[in-house]
Amino acid sequence: MRGMSVRYLIIGGLREDYYITHDGQARSAVLGGNAVYAAAGAALWSDSVGLVGRVGSNFPTQWLDAIARAGLDISGIKVLPDPQDTRTFYAYLSLEDRVDTSPNLHYQRAGLPLPKALVDYVSSTEGQHSKDRLGPLAVRPADIPDTAGSAVAAHLAPGDYLTHSIVPARLRELGVGPITVDPSVRYMEPEFRRELPNLLKGLAAFLPSESEIQSYFQPRPPDLWEMAESLSELGCPIVGIKRGGAGLYLWDRAEGRRWHIPAYPSRVVDVTGAGDAFCGGFLVGLSETADVLEAGLMGIVSASLAIEGATALYVMGAAPGLPQARLDALRPTARLI
Repeated sequence: MRGMSVRYLIIGGLREDYYITHDGQARSAVLGGNAVYAAAGAALWSDSVGLVGRVGSNFPTQWLDAIARAGLDISGIKVLPDPQDTRTFYAYLSLEDRVDTSPNLHYQRAGLPLPKALVDYVSSTEGQHSKDRLGPLAVRPADIPDTAGSAVAAHLAPGDYLTHSIVPARLRELGVGPITVDPSVRYMEPEFRRELPNLLKGLAAFLPSESEIQSYFQPRPPDLWEMAESLSELGCPIVGIKRGGAGLYLWDRAEGRRWHIPAYPSRVVDVTGAGDAFCGGFLVGLSETADVLEAGLMGIVSASLAIEGATALYVMGAAPGLPQARLDALRPTARLI
């Protein structure tokens, strides 16, 4: 691996996506992965973004080339010597509801043939809840090169619990900060009540979805703001709850402020990767401005552009001036709760 020299690190997955959109459109064997969407969301605001992840020897080289051509640093992507399964399936039942199992049922529902590649598919998140074993594609501390210390901030996209638990220490060792995390649904469960506090300590921001934070606090989840404040008290000063079309709930413990930022009124084509793109924009905003609200606004703008296209790198083709124009239009709509 050659040295990395970027301001922003995005750590997570690169995938081969198969999915059915909210309006019944099927997309098969396309470049995906939360790290790619998050990196694109960050690159909307910075031209110095790099990915750290793992792929197998069978991962299409043309996809890696496309990521590099888009302007993202791929020197942190480790290509393993053996083939690996990077398939991901999901079906959108609506703009807000997504399932990621039983592809045959969802292709039948849409009146579409099941892709041969999904005949034996189970799930793309198997093993992410393990407390003592990393999967082959899970990022390890050793995957973060010493040269990554040039970065000023890093985001961990959804992945293995152990990755989220142990990689931040490596980043801090290199002097990288702030660090943000978007959790895996697999460990946002009550059985991780003892482990989550250690994961949260030292993070700048924790960015779950509404369904993930509710899952963690089941069987009787309290008010969303109460949940955000409870997680913040465990050691993370900022908690942002991604709410899809309902926007963002953002708790800033240092200022004692609750912000609601509505979603930008975009023309929705495909909501895939919106949450990841948000996290990328949020990371750059937090690092560049040290302003929690501004970070949230920049994240929402990244997400608003992601859902207007149908590819992982779509955001990076935004017209010059458009992100700033949306940011300026969105800013007055944020409100204190």
